[in-house]
Amino acid sequence: MVATPIGNLGDVTQRAIETLRGADVIAAEDTRVTRGLLSHLGISAKLVALHAHNEKATAQKVIGWIAEGQAVAFVSDAGTPAVSDPGAALVAAVREAGHRVVPIPGPSALTTALSAAGIPADGVVFAGFLPVRGRERKERLAELAAGPWAIALFEAPHRVADTLADLHAALGERDVVIARELTKMFETITRVPLADARTWVEAHPDRIRGEFVLVIEGRPVEHTDALDPRKVLESLGELPVKQAVAIAVKLTGGKRNELYALALELKGGKAG
Repeated sequence: MVATPIGNLGDVTQRAIETLRGADVIAAEDTRVTRGLLSHLGISAKLVALHAHNEKATAQKVIGWIAEGQAVAFVSDAGTPAVSDPGAALVAAVREAGHRVVPIPGPSALTTALSAAGIPADGVVFAGFLPVRGRERKERLAELAAGPWAIALFEAPHRVADTLADLHAALGERDVVIARELTKMFETITRVPLADARTWVEAHPDRIRGEFVLVIEGRPVEHTDALDPRKVLESLGELPVKQAVAIAVKLTGGKRNELYALALELKGGKAG
């Protein structure tokens, strides 16, 4: 599993170059993207496509090649594989078949953004890409809002303005670091209040171009022995009872039946 540059080709590691140079087969999320990188590095190797739509099937081919004694490397389009990219199913299948999986560490948009965010945190929740719309998106935002930790997520340019608005609605008055085009020529890293974030990105057309990592500060932790189940359920009041109770059980450690009864009470006896 080989990490590749997220923008600046100078970030490729010597170990990554040596691994790709020694591979009999390179499986790539997009062979066109990887072919450009290999050409830059002066590497020629057999390239096969392994992406979200064929990962499980191609994993079996990879296992066959490894069983024949071939060295197989996998790369995603950029950064570290299997971080909101294909790769997890491949790793699981190869390991289950009894073969060794070797990580070749290197660039990662997630850790790059966190290192430059300047947001203190005892822990960070990585949310990947949020669901695009609807109930699933609303539920994910409610889950993130319920925790005290800083949040990091990826977003595409055509959705970033709406996502920043939704994050403000769900998380309230917190700061967000907007990291755009990391390691590339037009890299920008800006910290703004969530309340102003959508206006900021929409104020200039260049600010809404490229790939984004968003890092949102955590909420202050209430120093109590345990979270108040009533307050937790009240904060999740817009969710259906079953989802709200499931989240409350995880956060408070309370009994499901007791929390369900309390949720129904807060809903006025309605389970909707």
